[in-house]
Amino acid sequence: MASTNDPFQFQDFEEGGNMLGADRNDTTINMEDDDTKPEKQRKAPGFTPDLADEEPLASDDQTELLSGQKKSVPFWTFEYYQRFFDIETHHVKERIIGSVLPWPGKNFIHLYLRRNPDLYGPFWICITLVFAIAISGNISNFLVHLGKPNYKYTPEFRKVTIAATAIFSYAWLVPLALWGVLLWRNNKIMNLVSYSFMEIVCVYGYSLSIYIPAVVLWILPYEWLRWCTIVVALCLSGSVLVMTFWPAVRDDQPKIMISILSAIVLLNVLLAVGCKANFFSTLEPELVPAKSAVTQQAVKASSLT
Repeated sequence: MASTNDPFQFQDFEEGGNMLGADRNDTTINMEDDDTKPEKQRKAPGFTPDLADEEPLASDDQTELLSGQKKSVPFWTFEYYQRFFDIETHHVKERIIGSVLPWPGKNFIHLYLRRNPDLYGPFWICITLVFAIAISGNISNFLVHLGKPNYKYTPEFRKVTIAATAIFSYAWLVPLALWGVLLWRNNKIMNLVSYSFMEIVCVYGYSLSIYIPAVVLWILPYEWLRWCTIVVALCLSGSVLVMTFWPAVRDDQPKIMISILSAIVLLNVLLAVGCKANFFSTLEPELVPAKSAVTQQAVKASSLT
């Protein structure tokens, strides 16, 4: 008879669940793959999905904004110039007022641009000034010769082309030359203040805003009024340019500093005086044929005698 305590006798082992559940105070862990979870369980309340997995473009924009960096695009693309026209109306208003009423010791770029130059304001200021010069010049010519029998009014549309060439050349070519000179001097002397090309264009564009009301006053055929408005406009526009570019040249050599500032003022004077001389001249060309006719009659009379 086999003993009940025979060690070689087969014994049934308890199930793993009963063995694990022997101590009810123990905690069991059920490990499952996350991919096998139901959709509702993965989107349970309180669960925040990873935005980077669902919207990679939004994550890139957030990272770009948080880092304070913008994606650089080539200058020949439309996106490069699009940001220079993205500006609020009150910012344009502040910059126009700042160019008309400059404060001593205040830098226009540091005070108003804040490293955010625009082309919207300078573009429309130049366009407005071009048409103001052309229209005011035609009206002034009409008022000067009004009532004279030998005068017949004909609108001079060529003034628009001439004014546009002069204004846009001054607003773009002069800043380009000045930017090149400042860049050259900055390479020579490392501690100079440097401005970008768009900042210089923006300053020159807004500095022309004072000439718009001045040109409108030039319609009145009074030379003293025209020269007074020219002097006032030159003082205001020139002071904006000199105070803006003074920090960029004050640490340079005295000869170079005086040359750059003198060139800035001289070109501004040439623009104002040139516009006055070409579009608001007081010459009376119709009197020349009349004088020649009288001279011819006198010659004929003397020949007959």
